[in-house]
Amino acid sequence: MTETTQTIELPNLESVIALVGKEEENLKFISRRTGANLVLRGQELRVYGQEKSVERALSVVRSLKPYWQEAKTIETADIMTAFHALDTGQTEEYQDLQQAVLARTRRGELIRAKTFRQRQYIKAIQTHDITFCVGPAGTGKTFLAAVLAVQALLNDDVERLILTRPAVEAGEKLGFLPGDLQQKVNPFLRPLYDALYEFIEPAKIPDLMERGKIEVAPLAYMRGRTLSNAFIIVDEAQNTTAAQLKMVLTRLGFGSRMVVTGDITQIDLPEHQTSGLVVARKILQSVEGIAFCQLSQADVVRHPLIQKIVEAYEKFEKN
Repeated sequence: MTETTQTIELPNLESVIALVGKEEENLKFISRRTGANLVLRGQELRVYGQEKSVERALSVVRSLKPYWQEAKTIETADIMTAFHALDTGQTEEYQDLQQAVLARTRRGELIRAKTFRQRQYIKAIQTHDITFCVGPAGTGKTFLAAVLAVQALLNDDVERLILTRPAVEAGEKLGFLPGDLQQKVNPFLRPLYDALYEFIEPAKIPDLMERGKIEVAPLAYMRGRTLSNAFIIVDEAQNTTAAQLKMVLTRLGFGSRMVVTGDITQIDLPEHQTSGLVVARKILQSVEGIAFCQLSQADVVRHPLIQKIVEAYEKFEKN
């Protein structure tokens, strides 16, 4: 087998930091996936090993250039998508993925889909009145829906944003928590608040809530209502019963869009109850106007360890 060495000169220190990652974890990841050795010498990246391995590693590094050239943080999900694009001949599609900016946070950070399935999820929300998204923790299910919801609200495409989830958690009941009802449900709704804070000044959110522009409430508050001209996010839907999810789905009014997210591997309902999300997926799969998206551990965009944790659990549950 022919061995070779090739180099890439990075433009500045910031691009070096973006490419290599914390403790050079990105270089180590590319090395494990290709078998090539990647060594940094100042601003020069040296890649050596078997010719095919080196070419594969270089192709991935070059495909990530729009990120490292602009000193944008590169995560494991970005690298995995680059490998997937290379292996499936979707390099042009990957370039489109890199260039398609979804939004900008209050801190100026650009929000993009990091994987092809995330992009499909975004397109589904944009083109369907109801979108279901099932996937493990860290895949961006709630966050991406919140991004599109806030955009719709700020652009006056909808009159209000409604965020809801069932108040069900493993080992806890509302009666055991201190405070009034709002204080009791706040811990369950915290992930939805966190997504809002990325795009709206925290000080402005109480005023928007008081004016009815943003409503954050437990699922039970949706009964008997018609939700028109709204963007509705139903989070943690795996913890709804079949009746509860049917109830909220039938609240959809004219001019509204609904996104239902959940992880069917983390159902906290009593054993005798079937998850409403599981039931809905069976019943509504072929209904026109409803989209179903499936994300996997390959779409995890949080800490790299989360991807490993999800993968380990998936393997354990298959055995």
